[in-house]
Amino acid sequence: VVIHGHQSGRTFFGMVTDIALGASNPDLAHRAPSMEQSFTLEVYRGEIAYATLHVSPMLMLDAEDDQPRPIQTIPSHFSPVFEASAADVARVFGEEDASHFFVGTPLDMEAVQVNLDLGRLVERSSGVFGKTGTGKSFITRTLLAGIIKSGLASSLIFDMHNDYGWAVKDEGGREYKGLRQLFQDGQVSVITLDEDTSRARGSKIDGALQIGYEEIEPEDIEMLSGLLGLTEIQTGALYFLYRRLGKDWIARLLDDHSDTEDLQDMVESGRIVAGTLGAIRRKFEAFIPRMGFLVPGPGNNAVEDIFNRLRMGTSVVLEFGNYGNTLAAYMLVANYLTRRIHARYVHQKNLAAGKKAEEPRPLVIVIEEAHKFLDPQVASHTIFGTIARELRKYNVTLLIVDQRPSGIEDEVMSQIGTRVTCLLDNEADIRAVFSGVSGSSALREVLARLDTRQQALILGHAVPMPVVIRTRDYDQSFYAAIIGESGKGNANRKSTETLFGE
Repeated sequence: VVIHGHQSGRTFFGMVTDIALGASNPDLAHRAPSMEQSFTLEVYRGEIAYATLHVSPMLMLDAEDDQPRPIQTIPSHFSPVFEASAADVARVFGEEDASHFFVGTPLDMEAVQVNLDLGRLVERSSGVFGKTGTGKSFITRTLLAGIIKSGLASSLIFDMHNDYGWAVKDEGGREYKGLRQLFQDGQVSVITLDEDTSRARGSKIDGALQIGYEEIEPEDIEMLSGLLGLTEIQTGALYFLYRRLGKDWIARLLDDHSDTEDLQDMVESGRIVAGTLGAIRRKFEAFIPRMGFLVPGPGNNAVEDIFNRLRMGTSVVLEFGNYGNTLAAYMLVANYLTRRIHARYVHQKNLAAGKKAEEPRPLVIVIEEAHKFLDPQVASHTIFGTIARELRKYNVTLLIVDQRPSGIEDEVMSQIGTRVTCLLDNEADIRAVFSGVSGSSALREVLARLDTRQQALILGHAVPMPVVIRTRDYDQSFYAAIIGESGKGNANRKSTETLFGE
Protein backbone atom coordinates (compact mmCIF):
# COMPACT_ATOMS: atom_id res chain seq x y z
CA VAL A 1 0.00 0.00 0.00
CA VAL A 2 0.96 3.67 -0.38
CA ILE A 3 0.49 6.22 2.41
CA HIS A 4 0.53 9.92 1.59
CA GLY A 5 1.93 11.93 4.47
CA HIS A 6 -0.66 14.51 5.50
CA GLN A 7 1.75 17.31 6.40
CA SER A 8 5.25 16.27 5.36
CA GLY A 9 4.51 15.64 1.69
CA ARG A 10 6.32 12.31 2.01
CA THR A 11 5.08 9.12 0.41
CA PHE A 12 5.33 5.97 2.50
CA PHE A 13 5.35 2.45 1.10
CA GLY A 14 4.04 -0.24 3.42
CA MET A 15 2.93 -3.84 3.64
CA VAL A 16 -0.39 -5.13 4.95
CA THR A 17 0.51 -7.69 7.60
CA ASP A 18 -2.90 -8.47 9.10
CA ILE A 19 -6.62 -7.79 8.74
CA ALA A 20 -9.07 -7.87 11.64
CA LEU A 21 -12.70 -7.05 12.41
CA GLY A 22 -13.54 -4.67 15.25
CA ALA A 23 -16.45 -2.85 16.86
CA SER A 24 -16.73 0.37 18.81
CA ASN A 25 -19.36 -1.25 21.02
CA PRO A 26 -17.99 -4.34 22.81
CA ASP A 27 -21.55 -5.63 23.36
CA LEU A 28 -22.01 -6.09 19.63
CA ALA A 29 -20.42 -9.53 19.72
CA HIS A 30 -23.01 -10.67 22.28
CA ARG A 31 -26.04 -8.76 20.96
CA ALA A 32 -25.70 -8.90 17.21
CA PRO A 33 -28.73 -7.72 15.21
CA SER A 34 -30.84 -10.26 13.37
CA MET A 35 -30.14 -10.86 9.69
CA GLU A 36 -33.70 -9.68 8.98
CA GLN A 37 -32.89 -6.22 10.35
CA SER A 38 -31.30 -4.97 7.13
CA PHE A 39 -31.46 -1.28 8.03
CA THR A 40 -29.85 -1.86 11.44
CA LEU A 41 -27.14 -3.99 9.85
CA GLU A 42 -26.38 -1.23 7.37
CA VAL A 43 -26.06 1.35 10.14
CA TYR A 44 -23.83 -0.94 12.19
CA ARG A 45 -21.57 -1.61 9.21
CA GLY A 46 -20.97 2.05 8.68
CA GLU A 47 -20.70 3.29 12.25
CA ILE A 48 -20.16 0.58 14.86
CA ALA A 49 -18.61 -2.44 13.09
CA TYR A 50 -15.45 -1.94 11.07
CA ALA A 51 -12.37 -3.67 9.69
CA THR A 52 -8.79 -2.86 10.64
CA LEU A 53 -5.74 -3.16 8.40
CA HIS A 54 -2.39 -3.57 10.11
CA VAL A 55 0.19 -1.84 7.90
CA SER A 56 3.95 -1.90 8.45
CA PRO A 57 5.60 1.13 6.76
CA MET A 58 8.86 0.00 5.12
CA LEU A 59 10.10 2.83 2.87
CA MET A 60 9.59 6.55 2.50
CA LEU A 61 10.09 8.94 -0.39
CA ASP A 62 10.55 12.67 0.06
CA ALA A 63 9.03 14.93 -2.56
CA GLU A 64 12.46 16.00 -3.85
CA ASP A 65 13.94 12.46 -3.98
CA ASP A 66 13.89 9.92 -6.80
CA GLN A 67 14.53 6.74 -4.81
CA PRO A 68 12.74 5.49 -1.69
CA ARG A 69 14.85 4.94 1.41
CA PRO A 70 14.34 2.99 4.65
CA ILE A 71 11.75 4.50 6.91
CA GLN A 72 12.93 6.88 9.63
CA THR A 73 9.58 8.19 10.83
CA ILE A 74 5.91 7.27 10.54
CA PRO A 75 2.96 8.92 8.80
CA SER A 76 0.86 11.34 10.82
CA HIS A 77 -2.69 10.63 11.95
CA PHE A 78 -5.38 10.56 9.27
CA SER A 79 -2.89 10.11 6.40
CA PRO A 80 -4.77 8.57 3.45
CA VAL A 81 -3.86 5.01 2.42
CA PHE A 82 -4.20 3.67 -1.13
CA GLU A 83 -3.58 0.39 -2.88
CA ALA A 84 -0.25 0.64 -4.69
CA SER A 85 -0.47 1.15 -8.44
CA ALA A 86 1.82 -0.40 -11.04
CA ALA A 87 3.78 2.87 -11.11
CA ASP A 88 4.19 2.79 -7.32
CA VAL A 89 5.49 -0.78 -7.39
CA ALA A 90 7.87 0.06 -10.24
CA ARG A 91 9.18 3.03 -8.26
CA VAL A 92 10.09 0.67 -5.41
CA PHE A 93 11.23 -2.45 -7.25
CA GLY A 94 12.40 -0.91 -10.52
CA GLU A 95 11.32 -1.39 -14.11
CA GLU A 96 12.11 -4.70 -15.77
CA ASP A 97 15.45 -4.37 -17.58
CA ALA A 98 18.76 -6.18 -18.03
CA SER A 99 19.40 -6.32 -14.28
CA HIS A 100 15.84 -6.28 -12.89
CA PHE A 101 14.05 -9.59 -13.39
CA PHE A 102 10.30 -10.17 -13.20
CA VAL A 103 9.75 -12.85 -10.53
CA GLY A 104 6.05 -12.51 -9.74
CA THR A 105 3.11 -10.29 -8.91
CA PRO A 106 1.78 -8.97 -5.58
CA LEU A 107 -1.18 -10.99 -4.34
CA ASP A 108 -4.44 -9.99 -6.06
CA MET A 109 -2.54 -7.59 -8.35
CA GLU A 110 -2.00 -9.77 -11.42
CA ALA A 111 -1.15 -6.87 -13.75
CA VAL A 112 1.66 -5.52 -11.55
CA GLN A 113 5.23 -6.84 -11.75
CA VAL A 114 7.66 -7.27 -8.89
CA ASN A 115 11.21 -7.15 -10.24
CA LEU A 116 14.23 -8.54 -8.42
CA ASP A 117 17.57 -6.72 -8.59
CA LEU A 118 19.79 -9.49 -9.99
CA GLY A 119 22.98 -7.53 -9.44
CA ARG A 120 22.29 -7.37 -5.72
CA LEU A 121 21.06 -10.98 -5.69
CA VAL A 122 24.43 -12.34 -6.84
CA GLU A 123 26.43 -9.95 -4.66
CA ARG A 124 25.70 -11.99 -1.55
CA SER A 125 24.61 -15.53 -0.78
CA SER A 126 20.88 -16.17 -1.00
CA GLY A 127 18.42 -18.87 -0.05
CA VAL A 128 15.15 -20.45 -1.21
CA PHE A 129 13.29 -22.02 1.71
CA GLY A 130 9.99 -23.86 2.08
CA LYS A 131 8.49 -27.14 3.18
CA THR A 132 8.43 -30.07 0.78
CA GLY A 133 5.99 -29.59 -2.09
CA THR A 134 5.90 -25.78 -2.09
CA GLY A 135 7.68 -25.38 -5.43
CA LYS A 136 11.19 -24.45 -4.31
CA SER A 137 12.81 -25.97 -7.39
CA PHE A 138 10.50 -24.03 -9.75
CA ILE A 139 11.34 -20.76 -8.01
CA THR A 140 15.04 -21.61 -8.03
CA ARG A 141 14.94 -22.49 -11.73
CA THR A 142 13.18 -19.18 -12.44
CA LEU A 143 15.84 -17.22 -10.54
CA LEU A 144 18.65 -19.09 -12.28
CA ALA A 145 17.12 -18.41 -15.69
CA GLY A 146 17.14 -14.71 -14.86
CA ILE A 147 20.76 -14.80 -13.70
CA ILE A 148 21.90 -16.68 -16.79
CA LYS A 149 19.98 -14.42 -19.16
CA SER A 150 21.41 -11.30 -17.50
CA GLY A 151 25.01 -12.51 -17.87
CA LEU A 152 25.84 -11.11 -14.42
CA ALA A 153 27.23 -14.41 -13.11
CA SER A 154 27.88 -18.02 -13.97
CA SER A 155 26.12 -20.74 -11.98
CA LEU A 156 27.36 -24.13 -10.78
CA ILE A 157 24.26 -26.16 -9.93
CA PHE A 158 24.50 -29.40 -7.98
CA ASP A 159 21.27 -30.93 -9.26
CA MET A 160 20.38 -33.65 -6.77
CA HIS A 161 16.94 -34.49 -8.20
CA ASN A 162 17.56 -33.75 -11.91
CA ASP A 163 15.36 -30.63 -11.77
CA TYR A 164 17.48 -28.08 -13.63
CA GLY A 165 19.21 -29.66 -16.63
CA TRP A 166 17.19 -30.71 -19.66
CA ALA A 167 13.61 -31.28 -18.46
CA VAL A 168 11.60 -31.99 -15.32
CA LYS A 169 8.13 -33.41 -14.67
CA ASP A 170 5.77 -32.25 -11.97
CA GLU A 171 3.61 -34.48 -9.78
CA GLY A 172 0.93 -34.56 -12.47
CA GLY A 173 3.36 -35.76 -15.13
CA ARG A 174 3.55 -32.47 -17.04
CA GLU A 175 7.00 -31.80 -18.46
CA TYR A 176 8.77 -28.46 -18.16
CA LYS A 177 11.90 -27.25 -19.90
CA GLY A 178 15.13 -27.20 -17.96
CA LEU A 179 17.86 -24.59 -18.26
CA ARG A 180 19.70 -26.50 -20.99
CA GLN A 181 16.58 -26.40 -23.20
CA LEU A 182 15.99 -22.72 -22.53
CA PHE A 183 19.56 -21.72 -23.35
CA GLN A 184 20.66 -23.70 -26.40
CA ASP A 185 23.37 -21.24 -27.40
CA GLY A 186 26.09 -22.62 -25.13
CA GLN A 187 25.16 -20.62 -22.04
CA VAL A 188 24.36 -23.81 -20.11
CA SER A 189 26.19 -27.14 -20.04
CA VAL A 190 24.94 -30.36 -18.45
CA ILE A 191 27.58 -32.63 -16.96
CA THR A 192 26.26 -35.95 -15.69
CA LEU A 193 27.47 -38.43 -13.11
CA ASP A 194 25.12 -41.11 -14.45
CA GLU A 195 25.33 -41.15 -18.23
CA ASP A 196 22.95 -44.09 -18.72
CA THR A 197 20.15 -42.54 -16.68
CA SER A 198 20.57 -39.13 -18.31
CA ARG A 199 20.31 -40.61 -21.80
CA ALA A 200 17.33 -42.76 -20.79
CA ARG A 201 15.57 -39.58 -19.65
CA GLY A 202 16.29 -37.96 -23.01
CA SER A 203 18.68 -35.39 -21.58
CA LYS A 204 21.21 -33.75 -23.85
CA ILE A 205 24.48 -33.82 -21.97
CA ASP A 206 27.78 -32.07 -22.60
CA GLY A 207 30.04 -34.41 -20.69
CA ALA A 208 30.33 -37.04 -17.99
CA LEU A 209 32.05 -36.49 -14.66
CA GLN A 210 34.70 -38.94 -13.52
CA ILE A 211 36.65 -38.45 -10.31
CA GLY A 212 39.81 -40.49 -10.00
CA TYR A 213 40.78 -42.24 -6.79
CA GLU A 214 44.08 -40.37 -6.99
CA GLU A 215 42.28 -37.01 -6.84
CA ILE A 216 40.37 -37.66 -3.61
CA GLU A 217 41.82 -36.23 -0.41
CA PRO A 218 40.87 -36.85 3.23
CA GLU A 219 39.11 -33.45 3.35
CA ASP A 220 36.70 -34.77 0.70
CA ILE A 221 35.82 -37.78 2.85
CA GLU A 222 35.70 -36.05 6.24
CA MET A 223 32.30 -34.45 5.59
CA LEU A 224 30.89 -37.93 4.91
CA SER A 225 32.09 -39.39 8.20
CA GLY A 226 28.61 -39.48 9.71
CA LEU A 227 27.03 -41.00 6.60
CA LEU A 228 29.77 -43.60 6.22
CA GLY A 229 29.84 -44.39 9.92
CA LEU A 230 33.44 -43.29 10.44
CA THR A 231 34.33 -42.51 14.03
CA GLU A 232 36.38 -39.47 14.99
CA ILE A 233 39.48 -41.67 15.37
CA GLN A 234 38.91 -43.30 11.97
CA THR A 235 38.41 -39.90 10.34
CA GLY A 236 41.66 -38.65 11.84
CA ALA A 237 43.44 -41.77 10.59
CA LEU A 238 42.53 -40.87 6.98
CA TYR A 239 45.04 -38.03 7.02
CA PHE A 240 47.80 -40.32 8.28
CA LEU A 241 47.02 -42.91 5.60
CA TYR A 242 47.06 -40.24 2.90
CA ARG A 243 50.44 -38.92 4.00
CA ARG A 244 51.91 -42.41 4.22
CA LEU A 245 50.43 -44.01 1.10
CA GLY A 246 50.32 -41.00 -1.23
CA LYS A 247 47.82 -40.32 -4.00
CA ASP A 248 46.95 -43.98 -4.53
CA TRP A 249 45.87 -44.35 -0.90
CA ILE A 250 42.27 -45.26 -1.78
CA ALA A 251 43.29 -47.82 -4.41
CA ARG A 252 45.67 -49.41 -1.90
CA LEU A 253 42.97 -49.57 0.76
CA LEU A 254 40.44 -51.09 -1.63
CA ASP A 255 42.70 -53.68 -3.24
CA ASP A 256 43.04 -56.80 -1.12
CA HIS A 257 45.59 -58.23 -3.56
CA SER A 258 47.93 -55.25 -3.62
CA ASP A 259 51.21 -55.04 -1.75
CA THR A 260 50.12 -54.51 1.85
CA GLU A 261 53.63 -54.26 3.31
CA ASP A 262 53.24 -50.56 4.15
CA LEU A 263 49.88 -51.19 5.78
CA GLN A 264 51.28 -54.07 7.81
CA ASP A 265 54.27 -51.98 8.89
CA MET A 266 51.94 -49.22 10.11
CA VAL A 267 49.99 -51.69 12.22
CA GLU A 268 53.08 -53.42 13.63
CA SER A 269 54.75 -50.10 14.48
CA GLY A 270 51.65 -49.01 16.37
CA ARG A 271 51.02 -45.99 14.17
CA ILE A 272 47.50 -47.23 13.43
CA VAL A 273 45.37 -49.80 15.21
CA ALA A 274 44.48 -52.86 13.15
CA GLY A 275 40.80 -52.48 14.05
CA THR A 276 40.78 -48.87 12.86
CA LEU A 277 42.43 -49.77 9.57
CA GLY A 278 40.06 -52.69 9.03
CA ALA A 279 37.00 -50.55 9.73
CA ILE A 280 38.13 -47.87 7.26
CA ARG A 281 38.71 -50.46 4.56
CA ARG A 282 35.30 -52.08 5.12
CA LYS A 283 33.47 -48.76 5.00
CA PHE A 284 35.33 -47.66 1.87
CA GLU A 285 34.58 -51.00 0.21
CA ALA A 286 30.87 -50.59 0.99
CA PHE A 287 30.67 -47.14 -0.60
CA ILE A 288 33.33 -46.25 -3.17
CA PRO A 289 32.99 -49.18 -5.64
CA ARG A 290 29.23 -48.54 -5.88
CA MET A 291 29.83 -45.02 -7.16
CA GLY A 292 30.38 -45.45 -10.89
CA PHE A 293 31.72 -41.91 -11.28
CA LEU A 294 34.65 -42.79 -8.99
CA VAL A 295 37.31 -44.51 -11.08
CA PRO A 296 40.84 -45.82 -10.47
CA GLY A 297 43.60 -43.49 -11.58
CA PRO A 298 43.52 -39.75 -12.24
CA GLY A 299 39.95 -39.29 -13.60
CA ASN A 300 39.09 -37.02 -16.54
CA ASN A 301 40.26 -33.62 -15.27
CA ALA A 302 36.68 -32.56 -14.55
CA VAL A 303 37.62 -29.68 -12.25
CA GLU A 304 39.63 -27.86 -14.90
CA ASP A 305 36.94 -28.44 -17.53
CA ILE A 306 34.16 -27.09 -15.31
CA PHE A 307 36.27 -24.15 -14.13
CA ASN A 308 37.03 -23.14 -17.72
CA ARG A 309 33.34 -23.32 -18.64
CA LEU A 310 32.41 -21.12 -15.68
CA ARG A 311 35.22 -18.69 -16.41
CA MET A 312 34.01 -18.29 -20.00
CA GLY A 313 30.46 -17.50 -18.87
CA THR A 314 28.83 -20.91 -19.21
CA SER A 315 26.68 -22.14 -16.34
CA VAL A 316 27.08 -25.81 -15.44
CA VAL A 317 24.40 -28.21 -14.20
CA LEU A 318 25.81 -31.28 -12.43
CA GLU A 319 23.14 -33.92 -13.01
CA PHE A 320 23.33 -36.77 -10.51
CA GLY A 321 20.93 -39.27 -12.09
CA ASN A 322 20.34 -42.23 -9.78
CA TYR A 323 23.19 -41.10 -7.52
CA GLY A 324 20.97 -38.26 -6.34
CA ASN A 325 19.24 -40.82 -4.13
CA THR A 326 22.51 -41.31 -2.24
CA LEU A 327 23.18 -38.32 -0.01
CA ALA A 328 26.80 -39.35 0.52
CA ALA A 329 27.41 -39.22 -3.26
CA TYR A 330 25.86 -35.75 -3.49
CA MET A 331 27.87 -34.41 -0.58
CA LEU A 332 31.11 -35.94 -1.85
CA VAL A 333 30.84 -34.44 -5.33
CA ALA A 334 29.61 -31.04 -4.13
CA ASN A 335 32.38 -30.77 -1.56
CA TYR A 336 35.06 -32.11 -3.94
CA LEU A 337 34.29 -29.72 -6.80
CA THR A 338 33.50 -26.66 -4.69
CA ARG A 339 36.76 -26.88 -2.73
CA ARG A 340 38.84 -26.96 -5.88
CA ILE A 341 36.90 -24.41 -7.92
CA HIS A 342 36.85 -22.01 -4.98
CA ALA A 343 40.63 -22.39 -4.67
CA ARG A 344 41.00 -21.43 -8.34
CA TYR A 345 38.79 -18.39 -7.83
CA VAL A 346 40.87 -17.31 -4.84
CA HIS A 347 44.05 -17.71 -6.88
CA GLN A 348 42.68 -15.79 -9.87
CA LYS A 349 41.29 -13.00 -7.67
CA ASN A 350 44.65 -12.62 -5.93
CA LEU A 351 46.45 -12.51 -9.28
CA ALA A 352 44.12 -9.73 -10.43
CA ALA A 353 45.27 -7.61 -7.44
CA GLY A 354 42.61 -4.94 -7.83
CA LYS A 355 42.42 -5.03 -11.63
CA LYS A 356 38.67 -5.37 -12.08
CA ALA A 357 38.86 -6.56 -15.68
CA GLU A 358 41.10 -9.49 -14.71
CA GLU A 359 38.99 -10.69 -11.78
CA PRO A 360 37.13 -13.99 -12.16
CA ARG A 361 33.54 -13.83 -13.34
CA PRO A 362 31.07 -13.91 -10.40
CA LEU A 363 29.93 -17.43 -9.55
CA VAL A 364 26.75 -18.63 -7.85
CA ILE A 365 26.96 -22.17 -6.43
CA VAL A 366 23.58 -23.87 -5.96
CA ILE A 367 23.28 -26.61 -3.35
CA GLU A 368 20.22 -28.54 -2.22
CA GLU A 369 19.77 -30.13 1.22
CA ALA A 370 21.96 -27.27 2.41
CA HIS A 371 21.52 -28.05 6.11
CA LYS A 372 23.61 -31.20 5.59
CA PHE A 373 26.57 -29.00 4.57
CA LEU A 374 25.94 -26.12 6.94
CA ASP A 375 24.75 -27.58 10.23
CA PRO A 376 26.39 -26.16 13.38
CA GLN A 377 28.68 -29.18 13.83
CA VAL A 378 30.38 -28.95 10.43
CA ALA A 379 29.68 -25.48 8.97
CA SER A 380 32.80 -23.89 10.42
CA HIS A 381 34.97 -26.60 8.80
CA THR A 382 33.38 -26.82 5.34
CA ILE A 383 34.05 -24.87 2.18
CA PHE A 384 30.37 -23.88 2.05
CA GLY A 385 30.54 -22.22 5.46
CA THR A 386 33.68 -20.43 4.33
CA ILE A 387 32.01 -19.11 1.17
CA ALA A 388 28.95 -17.90 3.10
CA ARG A 389 31.14 -15.97 5.54
CA GLU A 390 33.35 -14.47 2.83
CA LEU A 391 30.35 -12.66 1.32
CA ARG A 392 31.65 -11.75 -2.17
CA LYS A 393 35.34 -11.45 -1.31
CA TYR A 394 36.39 -13.88 -4.06
CA ASN A 395 33.36 -13.40 -6.35
CA VAL A 396 31.79 -16.68 -5.18
CA THR A 397 28.39 -16.85 -3.45
CA LEU A 398 25.89 -19.57 -2.56
CA LEU A 399 22.26 -20.12 -3.49
CA ILE A 400 21.04 -22.62 -0.92
CA VAL A 401 17.79 -24.55 -1.34
CA ASP A 402 16.43 -26.15 1.79
CA GLN A 403 13.28 -27.23 3.62
CA ARG A 404 14.93 -27.08 7.04
CA PRO A 405 16.58 -23.67 7.55
CA SER A 406 16.68 -24.36 11.30
CA GLY A 407 19.37 -26.95 10.58
CA ILE A 408 21.71 -24.28 9.20
CA GLU A 409 24.20 -22.62 11.52
CA ASP A 410 22.99 -19.24 12.82
CA GLU A 411 26.11 -17.38 11.66
CA VAL A 412 25.67 -18.71 8.13
CA MET A 413 21.97 -17.79 8.09
CA SER A 414 22.89 -14.27 9.15
CA GLN A 415 25.02 -13.96 5.99
CA ILE A 416 22.17 -14.93 3.65
CA GLY A 417 21.47 -11.66 1.87
CA THR A 418 18.24 -12.47 0.04
CA ARG A 419 15.68 -14.95 1.36
CA VAL A 420 12.87 -16.32 -0.79
CA THR A 421 10.58 -18.20 1.57
CA CYS A 422 7.62 -20.39 0.68
CA LEU A 423 5.27 -21.84 3.28
CA LEU A 424 6.93 -23.17 6.44
CA ASP A 425 4.98 -24.71 9.32
CA ASN A 426 7.78 -25.62 11.72
CA GLU A 427 8.33 -22.97 14.38
CA ALA A 428 12.10 -23.49 14.48
CA ASP A 429 12.34 -23.10 10.69
CA ILE A 430 10.27 -19.91 10.75
CA ARG A 431 12.44 -18.50 13.51
CA ALA A 432 15.59 -19.32 11.52
CA VAL A 433 14.33 -17.61 8.35
CA PHE A 434 13.70 -14.38 10.24
CA SER A 435 16.89 -14.38 12.28
CA GLY A 436 18.43 -10.92 12.18
CA VAL A 437 15.42 -9.40 10.37
CA SER A 438 13.85 -6.29 11.90
CA GLY A 439 10.06 -6.31 12.18
CA SER A 440 9.99 -10.09 11.94
CA SER A 441 6.95 -10.49 14.21
CA ALA A 442 4.65 -8.92 11.61
CA LEU A 443 6.29 -10.86 8.78
CA ARG A 444 5.74 -14.15 10.62
CA GLU A 445 2.00 -13.55 10.36
CA VAL A 446 2.38 -12.99 6.63
CA LEU A 447 4.41 -16.17 6.14
CA ALA A 448 1.88 -18.26 8.05
CA ARG A 449 -0.85 -17.30 5.56
CA LEU A 450 0.95 -18.28 2.36
CA ASP A 451 -0.62 -20.88 0.08
CA THR A 452 1.22 -24.14 -0.34
CA ARG A 453 1.99 -23.43 -4.01
CA GLN A 454 3.25 -20.49 -6.04
CA GLN A 455 3.45 -17.97 -3.21
CA ALA A 456 6.59 -16.70 -1.52
CA LEU A 457 7.81 -13.95 0.78
CA ILE A 458 10.93 -12.21 -0.55
CA LEU A 459 13.08 -10.07 1.71
CA GLY A 460 16.66 -8.92 1.96
CA HIS A 461 19.43 -7.55 -0.20
CA ALA A 462 17.82 -7.86 -3.66
CA VAL A 463 14.54 -6.11 -2.78
CA PRO A 464 14.08 -2.68 -1.16
CA MET A 465 11.34 -4.01 1.14
CA PRO A 466 9.72 -7.37 1.96
CA VAL A 467 7.00 -8.42 -0.46
CA VAL A 468 4.68 -11.40 -0.86
CA ILE A 469 4.32 -12.53 -4.45
CA ARG A 470 2.52 -15.04 -6.54
CA THR A 471 5.49 -16.45 -8.40
CA ARG A 472 5.72 -16.13 -12.14
CA ASP A 473 4.22 -18.98 -14.16
CA TYR A 474 6.87 -21.30 -15.58
CA ASP A 475 5.21 -21.85 -18.95
CA GLN A 476 5.41 -21.07 -22.65
CA SER A 477 5.24 -17.31 -22.09
CA PHE A 478 8.13 -17.57 -19.66
CA TYR A 479 10.17 -19.59 -22.16
CA ALA A 480 9.55 -16.98 -24.86
CA ALA A 481 10.50 -14.11 -22.56
CA ILE A 482 13.72 -15.81 -21.52
CA ILE A 483 14.94 -16.65 -25.01
CA GLY A 484 13.90 -13.21 -26.32
CA GLU A 485 11.17 -14.30 -28.72
CA SER A 486 8.91 -11.38 -29.60
CA GLY A 487 6.40 -13.39 -31.60
CA LYS A 488 6.52 -10.81 -34.43
CA GLY A 489 7.25 -11.76 -38.01
CA ASN A 490 7.18 -15.10 -39.76
CA ALA A 491 10.78 -15.93 -38.95
CA ASN A 492 10.23 -15.43 -35.25
CA ARG A 493 7.01 -17.42 -35.36
CA LYS A 494 8.70 -20.29 -37.09
CA SER A 495 11.50 -20.34 -34.51
CA THR A 496 8.96 -20.39 -31.70
CA GLU A 497 7.09 -23.31 -33.28
CA THR A 498 10.33 -25.20 -33.64
CA LEU A 499 11.07 -24.78 -29.95
CA PHE A 500 7.63 -25.25 -28.45
CA GLY A 501 5.56 -27.00 -31.11
CA GLU A 502 2.54 -25.47 -32.82
